[in-house]
Amino acid sequence: MDLHAQIKHPIEDELRRFTELFDNTLESTNTTLHNVYSHLMQSKGKMMRPTLMLLLAKGLGGVSDVTFRAALALELLHTASLVHDDIVDDSQERRGQMSVNAMFGNKVAVLSGDYILAQALEYASLTDDTRIVKSIAMLGKHLSEGELLQLHNTAATDYNEETYLEIISKKTASLFATCTRCAAMSAGAGEEEVATCEDFGRYVGLAFQIKDDIFDYSRNAEIGKPTGNDMKERKLTLPALHVLNTYGEPSMLDIARRVRDGKATDEEIAFLIEFTKAKGGLDYAAEVMDSYVLRAKSLLGIIRDEEVRRSLALYADYVARRDH
Repeated sequence: MDLHAQIKHPIEDELRRFTELFDNTLESTNTTLHNVYSHLMQSKGKMMRPTLMLLLAKGLGGVSDVTFRAALALELLHTASLVHDDIVDDSQERRGQMSVNAMFGNKVAVLSGDYILAQALEYASLTDDTRIVKSIAMLGKHLSEGELLQLHNTAATDYNEETYLEIISKKTASLFATCTRCAAMSAGAGEEEVATCEDFGRYVGLAFQIKDDIFDYSRNAEIGKPTGNDMKERKLTLPALHVLNTYGEPSMLDIARRVRDGKATDEEIAFLIEFTKAKGGLDYAAEVMDSYVLRAKSLLGIIRDEEVRRSLALYADYVARRDH
């Protein structure tokens, strides 16, 4: 049994049902929406967040209709945020295929993203749990704050790792934390268990994003974005920030400034990438990532079901081990 199958084994039936429900939400009689949905369905990803939610809910008392509705709301919100992010970043690719904005134009992408967001809010309301609705609403705020902070940071003249961690906390980590929080609430967990699950999701989310940022220094075509794509979008992530702060190499600092100004050439970006790799930036980022994985796994004592607990530990490990 491969790692994916091991992780999903305790929730095979529940995940199958979720996938059917999610596929049904991405259907429309509107021709434009139908075309956008069909495009999105070609690269649905690995259902990382629904898998996490279903595992946690099962380990804390059982998967309910509330769990499914909360998971649908959050996966739809995540989908909408990706569509909008690609517009903001002017990204032409998403998971190895054309982004919605590249395929259909910005106007259709904005309106489609808005429609999917409205669907997310509808499913949140169907949970009939104001705590879950509030958590999902707060997530929307955090995602927007993270994007705005990231945009503002392109004008920064320092290379602050704390700002980077704040950005990924607002974006990726807040998404995972909200998923685990809502999963725990949907299973009837107490306040302390809910808080612990939220922390588990936050640590997993931080590790997940750092791993994604490490991928940007790889030539692996399966990742779905070209090497150095973050820098082309004026973003400096943890590996580069570490070596810039540690070594203060004037020529690299000059390239870093040009990256943030959007003026760096492909050759300059390649130089900064190689410098980062040679000076241990990837090793440092991997150490930080692994520390978050260990923190996450240390919280799993609240899960009484041994099989589910083992799957959640494997899930945390997979976040750091995955190759795309």
